[in-house]
Amino acid sequence: MTERVTPYNDKTAKSEQVAAMFDNIAHRYDFLNQLLSLGIHKGWRKKAIRILAAKKPRSILDIATGTGDLAIASLQLNPEKVVGVDISEGMLEMGRAKLKKKHLDERISLRSGDSENLPFSDQSFDAITVGFGVRNFEHLELGLSSMLRVLKPNGMAVILEFSRPTVFPIKNLYAFYFKQVCPLVGKVFSKDNRAYTYLNESVAAFPDGNDFLKIMEKTGFRNCQKHALTFGIATIYSGEK
Repeated sequence: MTERVTPYNDKTAKSEQVAAMFDNIAHRYDFLNQLLSLGIHKGWRKKAIRILAAKKPRSILDIATGTGDLAIASLQLNPEKVVGVDISEGMLEMGRAKLKKKHLDERISLRSGDSENLPFSDQSFDAITVGFGVRNFEHLELGLSSMLRVLKPNGMAVILEFSRPTVFPIKNLYAFYFKQVCPLVGKVFSKDNRAYTYLNESVAAFPDGNDFLKIMEKTGFRNCQKHALTFGIATIYSGEK
């Protein structure tokens, strides 16, 4: 069982707190992503989508889609259908505006949905993507099981998530940046005192690396693999049904 880390440390469900947090920062989310990652996250998304290329998925579900960046990146695979789901209406509103501005609203649909109870029939999608979202699941194994349920046989899930570097001096620089810089910048620009402190806490509590692969395998995924990115700051996990 993973440690329960929540945005606001109150007694409400984690999913409710996560939704409220992202509603609060939705208007600044894309800006802060670009600022805090120095744009590196764009390359991470491209690499995650590239892993799906051999599968040639016709239908893709992007969970915890936020403002839709990973869903947009998946269009390079030329799928017939891309659906993004998120529990934050604020993020979805920003995402829909972005899609409309890019003239992609006919190619990607965004809808409200809980990762642990996905509103889709069994075996609905050829591929599933998640970008920096699984650490926000209230119950990690339940969320992964829900993903497996809606995935078609031989379909693939690709999960991009922050991880913790282990090599000096990267791990020291990483710890300072996540513990000191991110919360301060996030507080200034998002006006949410907890959002970017929670980012560090949730990454620290997440069972990354081989521990996460074991959870994927326990849930029922097979051929699970991991690919470290940028000295281990993030990791791409993949698994098949």
